[in-house]
Formats: sequence, structure tokens, C-alpha cells
Amino acid sequence: MSINIFGPATIGLLQLNNRIAMAPMTRARNADGIPNDNNALYYAQRAGAGLIITEGVAISDTAKGVLYIPGLYTREQVEGWKKVTAAVHAKGGKIFAQLWHVGRVSHTSNQPGGKPPVAPSDIQAAQSKAWGYDGNGKEGFVTASKPRALATAEVADIAQDFALAAKNAAAAGFDGVELHGANGYLIEQFLNPHVNNRTDRYGGSIENRSRFLLEAIDASIAEIGASKVAIRLTPYGGLHELPHYDEIEATYAYLAKELSARKIAYIHMMDQQSRGSFALPEGFLERFRSWYDGTIILAGGMDREKSERLINAGTIDIAAFGEPFIANPDLVDRLQHNWPLTPPKRELHYGLTMEGYIDWKTYEHKATACETA
Repeated sequence: MSINIFGPATIGLLQLNNRIAMAPMTRARNADGIPNDNNALYYAQRAGAGLIITEGVAISDTAKGVLYIPGLYTREQVEGWKKVTAAVHAKGGKIFAQLWHVGRVSHTSNQPGGKPPVAPSDIQAAQSKAWGYDGNGKEGFVTASKPRALATAEVADIAQDFALAAKNAAAAGFDGVELHGANGYLIEQFLNPHVNNRTDRYGGSIENRSRFLLEAIDASIAEIGASKVAIRLTPYGGLHELPHYDEIEATYAYLAKELSARKIAYIHMMDQQSRGSFALPEGFLERFRSWYDGTIILAGGMDREKSERLINAGTIDIAAFGEPFIANPDLVDRLQHNWPLTPPKRELHYGLTMEGYIDWKTYEHKATACETA
């Protein structure tokens, strides 16, 4: 019997209205870093998703590589997020906060006091861009600055920053948190031996390079429990100058085993081919499924047919959609009824304007407007 991806589902410890997730997407709508009523409306409009995963949320004032992103490290930010979680829950939705530290993919203008960003090493992502201020104070894309290598004790401190953000997320009413271990940001920088050239306990072997990821997971679990902690991973990804390495498969097999033992909420994988980077190799998802016995979410180039095929094959449990949710707040209904999708306006993806943010119409609303015109 085939699985109805649009019906209610118990997936691990998650009770969801359907098997469609809204993937995290940076929208840069918070000049002061504090969520507000507009953010609450944006997420509530999309609460038809079985699970919403928020945009990346800064875990500290050194975690940012993009202007105008919200955080989860101050009391004011927690109070702001309460508006968001209450609005989503009022629509019957579930929402996880994605906890983000960009590491070396940042610029001195994003950092307190204009200091260098921090990373596993001092290797610069010289072809990558942050969103900050140039030398003339003009806002825009700027080349990521040369980072400073973290001292050994500082690495453990950042794991605790993740844990504090997880604790704050729970206080704000989130159903859980997803640590951002993907797309070339700090956690994934530690996994990659081309960027992580450390000789201490955080470098030199698969186990050591995975240590920071697992310490951040364990610290977050200690604060809010394993059932409310998840992680996003991008095996074989290349975003932000992370070259492939010989031990990719062995690294993710090790992580699958370690994360299985911890009984976390889910692993959220992304196929970066949709972002112009490397695709997941043929058969990798099936191999990962054999290594990991928990819930798997997949994002990246998903459509209804691919979602149903992979879910019914047991390869994944939940299908995640990113950009289509921007211009289609009712995306789940559109997928279920095979209604056409509204194309997004990418020039409005970022920035402080509410145009391209909360003004998208549902399909039924557009149809009614056409009928009465």
C-alpha cells in the first residue's frame, strides 16, 4: 500500500500533518536581529507544511555572515520568536529553529568590533561571499575575510553556544532545533580535511574532525532532549569551497552510526545539485539509509513525483521544499491538487522590504480574484 504523503504521519517522535517540510531559507528581514509580527505572519502563512524549519538563526554575535538575520542568543530575540511559534502552532503546524554559525564564510563587517571571523583554520574562503559592508560602508556581497583559527578551548565554547541557543529555542516555544551542519558553514568546515588542518583533538582523523559536530549535538541534547535535536548535512556538497576528499563516505557512515545511537529527531540532507554544486552520487541515499535508522528528510530539487517515490521506497521519510515555499505559501495544497506554482522573484529573496515576503497569494485567492475581476 502506498504512503499518502499528504496525510497525517507519526515519523519517529514527530506527529506531523503531512510529510512535506519547509526547508530553511535565509530571508534577511530583521534589521535588529529580533523576530517580529511580520516574521510571525510569514511563517504562519506557510504552516500548511507538516514541519517548518526556520531560516538560519545566529547562535551568537560572532556566528553571522549575513546582515539582518535573526538570532537566538538574547532575551529580546527569545521574546520575538515566541510570536512566530505561537502563530505557527495556532495554525496546527510544527516548527524547528535552524541554529547557524557560518564560521569562515563571514566578513569583518559582520563581526563584533570588526574582528576576523573564526574557523577551524586560517584558510580563507576567498571565492565565497558574505553579505556585509564594503570599505566604503556600502551594503552588498563582500569577499569572505581571512579567518582566525579557533583555539582548542574555544571550539568547546561554540558547542555550548549551540546548546544555549537550543535552550532559548525551547523557551521560545519551538518544537525542536536543527543544527546547521551543511553548505560549507562551521560544522562542515570541521568535517573537511582540506579546511580543517588542525593537529589537536578536533583534527587529523574522521573521529576528531567529527568531534565538534557531536559535541554540539550532545550539548544541545543535554539542554532540551534528543527528541528535539536534529541536524542538516550535505554529503558530497561543495558550497563555499569545500573540496571533495577521500574519506567522505567513511565520514558520513561514522556520523550515521553515532547519530543513530543518540536517537535524534532527524537528519536533514540536501542534494546541492539544485544550488549549482555537486549532486549526491547514485546510490548514496540508499547506503545512508542502511547506516542510519532514524528519520531522514531530503531537500534539493524535490517535486511531488520524486517525493512520493523516495518516501514509498523507504529511502527518506519527509520531503523538504525550499524556494517554492517563498512564492507559494500554500505549497502543500498546490502539490496535492497539481495546481501550478507561482514563480519566485529572486531579486526580492533578501532585504528588509515586505514585498516578496508576506504578500504572496494562495492559489484559491488568486483564482477568486480573477473570477471577480
